[in-house]
Amino acid sequence: MDKDLEQLRAEIDGLDQQIVELFKARMEAAGEVAGYKKEHGLPVLDAGRERTLLNKIAQQAGEELGDYAQSVYRTLLSVSRSYQNSKIGGESKVYRGIRAALETTPQLFPQRPTVACQGIEGAYSQIACDRLFKAPSILYFQTFDHVFKAVESGMCQYGILPIENSTAGSVKAVYDLMLRHNFYIVRSARLKVSHNLLAKHGVKKENIREVYSHEQAINQCAGYLAAWKGVKVTVVENTAVASQMVAQSERTDVAALSSRFCGELYGLDTLEENVQDHDNNYTRFICISKKPEIYPGADRTSLMMTLPHRPGSLYNVLAKFYALNLNLQKLESRPLPGREFEFMFYFDLEASVYAPEMEKLFRDLEGESEQLRYLGTYNEVIC
Repeated sequence: MDKDLEQLRAEIDGLDQQIVELFKARMEAAGEVAGYKKEHGLPVLDAGRERTLLNKIAQQAGEELGDYAQSVYRTLLSVSRSYQNSKIGGESKVYRGIRAALETTPQLFPQRPTVACQGIEGAYSQIACDRLFKAPSILYFQTFDHVFKAVESGMCQYGILPIENSTAGSVKAVYDLMLRHNFYIVRSARLKVSHNLLAKHGVKKENIREVYSHEQAINQCAGYLAAWKGVKVTVVENTAVASQMVAQSERTDVAALSSRFCGELYGLDTLEENVQDHDNNYTRFICISKKPEIYPGADRTSLMMTLPHRPGSLYNVLAKFYALNLNLQKLESRPLPGREFEFMFYFDLEASVYAPEMEKLFRDLEGESEQLRYLGTYNEVIC
């Protein structure tokens, strides 16, 4: 007679009980292995041993279940390494630096610092800066690279950089520069961005033959521009620079995609408002510093990791976030210069450094990655 569903579930429950008992016994043995490794100065990860074990498990499980068995054992091995790390003990180097930052950061976020921004007066970076600080002293630089260098050199206490847009996506130039510079994120701002068609007084839309703007703004207005035939679109360094170019040009057939603030600042008329493709258009900016600063209320943590070029490396990291119930808000990958098919991964986690699982996470990640960079813990301001 065939078994009914309840009988089958009861059978599975019995098997699960056996598996749990075997799991406990295996972890106890792993703990003893950790003691041996600690005594003899051996690393927790033995990649050769794990590879051999996974191959053996696949063979024992058979052709139909081999891949499934390997998937289960990859998770089991990851858990085992984490347990061994906890048994070996010792504070994570990253977490030690976080503790130092917590002790030295003042309770109040600075209000009158010197801040580096890319572009000129009227740029969205300047608008974000004014929302983050009460009375900042702003120094303008031509490129994002110069903003990083101004902070690294100590010329400016902070720097403001756009990192992603809800319509156009990540600002890849900034992510690429992250690989080359040392910095920490101390706060972020989510700024609603509204692009407007600006021109000199008396100029009509039908007269315009060329539009200036930043690449991101052009991408955010792609649908609007595509419907406008016979107009040349020219990329410039910044939306504020685009407005300045129109204001200073002797031509009467040019316009800029920029903010209403820039229209007022450079004496331009608004021919059309809110021409971006989506009204819910936000750009996220990060505020960077030379040293780590962690202010009260910080609930977002950013990391950069270079992982070994082998199957399952990224999966092992993501599995740790899942196991510790940490919400991953963003994952970005960028190719590593000079290293074919290898990538740097950028993570944003919804997690405070005060959470007990964070020290465990950093301890595990230090063993999983070729390079781990802690970029800061901070909160985000909605502008």
